[in-house]
Amino acid sequence: MDTYRKRRILYPLLHLAVFGLVGIVGLFLLNIWVGAAFAILVALIIFYDWKTERIAYFAIEKYIESLAFRMKKVGQEVLLEMPIGIVLINDKFEIEWANPYMTRLLDIPTLTGQDLFLLSDELQKIRKSDEKTDSIVTIRDRKFKVIYKQEEKLLYFLDVTEQVKIEKQYYDDRTVIAILFIDNYDDITQGMDDQTKSMTNSTVTSIINDWAEEYDIYIKRIDTDRFLAILNESILNELEKKKFSILDDIREKTAKKNLSLTLSIGIGTGSPSLIELGELAQSSLDLVLGRGGDQVAIKQSNGKIKFYGGKTNPVEKRTRVRARVISHALKDLIQDSDLVFIMGHKNPDMDSIGAGIGVRKMAHMNKVDSYIVLDFDELNGSVERLIDEIKQQSDLKEYFISPEEALSIMSEKSLLVVVDTHRPSLVVDETLLKRFEKIVVIDHHRRGEEFINNSTLVYMEPYASSTSELVTELLEYQPDNEKLSKLEATALLAGIIVDTKSFTLRTGARTFEAASYLRTYGADTVLVQRLLKEDIHTFIERSKIIQNVRFTYPGIAVAHAEEEKEYDSVLIAQTADILLSMKDVNASFVIARRQDGLMGISARSLGEINVQLIMEKLGGGGHLTNAACQLEVDTIEEALELLQNAIIETLEGSMEE
Repeated sequence: MDTYRKRRILYPLLHLAVFGLVGIVGLFLLNIWVGAAFAILVALIIFYDWKTERIAYFAIEKYIESLAFRMKKVGQEVLLEMPIGIVLINDKFEIEWANPYMTRLLDIPTLTGQDLFLLSDELQKIRKSDEKTDSIVTIRDRKFKVIYKQEEKLLYFLDVTEQVKIEKQYYDDRTVIAILFIDNYDDITQGMDDQTKSMTNSTVTSIINDWAEEYDIYIKRIDTDRFLAILNESILNELEKKKFSILDDIREKTAKKNLSLTLSIGIGTGSPSLIELGELAQSSLDLVLGRGGDQVAIKQSNGKIKFYGGKTNPVEKRTRVRARVISHALKDLIQDSDLVFIMGHKNPDMDSIGAGIGVRKMAHMNKVDSYIVLDFDELNGSVERLIDEIKQQSDLKEYFISPEEALSIMSEKSLLVVVDTHRPSLVVDETLLKRFEKIVVIDHHRRGEEFINNSTLVYMEPYASSTSELVTELLEYQPDNEKLSKLEATALLAGIIVDTKSFTLRTGARTFEAASYLRTYGADTVLVQRLLKEDIHTFIERSKIIQNVRFTYPGIAVAHAEEEKEYDSVLIAQTADILLSMKDVNASFVIARRQDGLMGISARSLGEINVQLIMEKLGGGGHLTNAACQLEVDTIEEALELLQNAIIETLEGSMEE
C-alpha cells in the first residue's frame, strides 16, 4: 500500500520549476516582455500538473482505504467462515481459541479451556513435533490434515476426507498377482490310475475354485499342479485377516481322502507394472518352496516380505530324480573348474564339517583339487576333536585352509561350494564369498530373505535331516573310481546323527538310506560317539542354565544363562535340546551371551509351534523345529522382552520381514 502513497510526481515538478525559473531569468535579461510571457506559461503548466497530481493522489488514497477495508472483511470471513479449522493452544495443550468452523464440526458451544487431545488421541504425536508438522487424524469420522506451528501454538485442520477415500480406493483397487502351487502333487498322483487321478484333480480344483469364488478372485489352472490368480489389494487384506485359511482347508479336506496335499502361494503386490508383479509372485513362490512349502509369501516391490502359514514339517520327497540331476550338474561344474573351495558357516558344527568333507570327496572323484575353508579359531568341542582325529589318521588335514590362504590361490575359474547355510552373513568369510563368480549352495534349512543371489546352482531341500544327508545322496551319483574312506564316511554320519539328535528328529526314510550307505563304507558309530562326548564342566553349565527356566506360555519353556558369562553356541543349542525332552515342554528357548559378544537364542520345538517364524522375527532362521538367532542387545532382560514379543506375534498367526 505504501507504494501507492509515494508521490514521486513532485520531484519532476520541482525540477521543471527550477529549469523554468532559470529560463525566465534568462529571457528577462534579453527581453522583459518575452520573459514575462514565458513566466506566465511556466506557471500555468506547473499549476496544471500539480492540480492533476493532487486529484490522482486523493483517488489512490480512497482506493487504498477501500481495499484495506475489503481485505479486513475478507480476513474476518476467512478466519470465521471458511471450512478450515483454526485452533490456538497454550503450553499445556489446552485450547485458548477455536474458530466457529471447529465448534460447528464438533457440535460443542465452545472449545475454549478444553484439552486438545479430546479432539483426537492421534494428536498426541505433536508433543514430539518439530517446528512444523503435518499429519492425518480422525475427528468425528472425518479425516483432517493437521498443520502444527509450534512457535505460534497454532493448528490448522484441513478436511481431506474425500482425498483419503480416493487414495484408499486407488490402493484397494491395485492389481495383485498370485501363483498357487500344489506342493506334493506329482508324488501323490505318481502311482494313481487315471480315474483316481481325475478324482484328485476334481477335489483340488473344487476346493480352490470355491475359495476363489468366496473372495471374488479370478483363478485359472495353468498346469497340473499350478494355478494363476488375479485379485486386488482389498481382497488381499481380507485374506491376510483370515490368515489364508485356504492352507488349512486344502490340507484338512484332502487328508480326509488320504491325499495329504498342501498348498504354497507366492504373491506379488505393490507395483503398477504387471510384469514386475508376475516376477514378484514367482520370486515369492520360490521363497516359499525353499522354506518347505505349505505357506504364503507376499512380496512387495520395495523388497518387504510377509509370511503366513508354515505350520507343518516339509514332506519328504519320494523320488531321487532331483538328487541325480543336481549331482550331474555339480559334476560338470567341478570338472570345469581348476580348484574347488568348500565353505560352511561360522562356528561350524559336525554337519557343516561333514558336508564339507563329502563335497571335497566329490571333487577328488572328479580329479580336481579342492580345499575346505575354515577359521581355526572358531573350532570347539566335537568339531575340534574331529579335526584332531583327521590330523592323526589321514592326509585330509592338508585340505583344510584359512580364508587368507584361499584368497591367495583362487582364480577366476575356481568354484565355491557353500554348505549348511545360504545366508551370506553366516559364511566363514563373506569377503571370500564375493570374490567367486561360480557358487553352489547346498543346504537343508528353510530359505530366508537373505540369500546368496548370484549362485550358479542351488540345492536346498528343507525336508532333509541335514546337509550331510544331501551330500551323501549326491555322492552316490558321482564317478565310482574312488570309494569313501572310513573317516570320511564317519564324518558324514556324525553330521546326520548330530542334526537328527541320534535319528529322533526330522528323520525320514532317506535319512536311514543315507546312513546305511555310509555304514557300507565303514562309518564308525563308536568313533562318532567318542567325537560327540562332552566333559563334566559342560554338563554342569547346561544344568545351571536349566535352573532358570520359566514357562511364558503353556508348553513354552524359556531359560537364560548368567548375565556376565559367555557361552559356546553349541552349549546353548544342547541346552535347548535337553529342555525340549522335559515333560510338558512343546517348545524351548535358551538365551545366553555368546563368545562373540552377541546375545544368542537357540529354539527347539516338537512341531506344534513353528520356532523358525519366531526366530525370523528376531533376524534369525532355521527349521520349523530347530532355529536360532543372534541379537545385538546389552542385557538378558532385553533379549527376553524381544523374544516374548516375537512369540506373541507369531502365535497370532503371521510374520512380517
